[in-house]
Amino acid sequence: MISINTKRLHLRNLAQNDADVMFDYRNNEICARYQRGQTKDFEGIVSLIERRKNDEISMTSPCMISVALKETNEMIGEIVVMPKDNTFSIGYTFSYKYHRQGYAFEALTVLIEYLHNMAPEWEFISFTECENIPSMELLKKLGYKNLG
Repeated sequence: MISINTKRLHLRNLAQNDADVMFDYRNNEICARYQRGQTKDFEGIVSLIERRKNDEISMTSPCMISVALKETNEMIGEIVVMPKDNTFSIGYTFSYKYHRQGYAFEALTVLIEYLHNMAPEWEFISFTECENIPSMELLKKLGYKNLG
């Protein structure tokens, strides 16, 4: 079971009641503009949640994490962690309703620390479209280097 808390957030397993929120932001142009291959139809999202609802954070298999507001448990975004060859690849999407409020930074900071403690020698990468300036700036703030 995934359960990591910050001051404002709860990183947890996906739940079926996340489907409406996920459908909303995955189909909003602000969020969808830089996403590739994400399931956007409602039935596909429900199926995705069903498949990923019991994920665990590990060094051997990918996981999908719901980022929720601590006070209400309302999902505000998602993070995918893909371990391979001593590297964690991280992808994320946050609802347009919660952009530019520090939530992504807060969630990713605590998750990266958690993963670093799990595998101190591993590297971290995030594939981000170079046109996605807000995400590029967030990754710099998190200590990522642009590898081109």
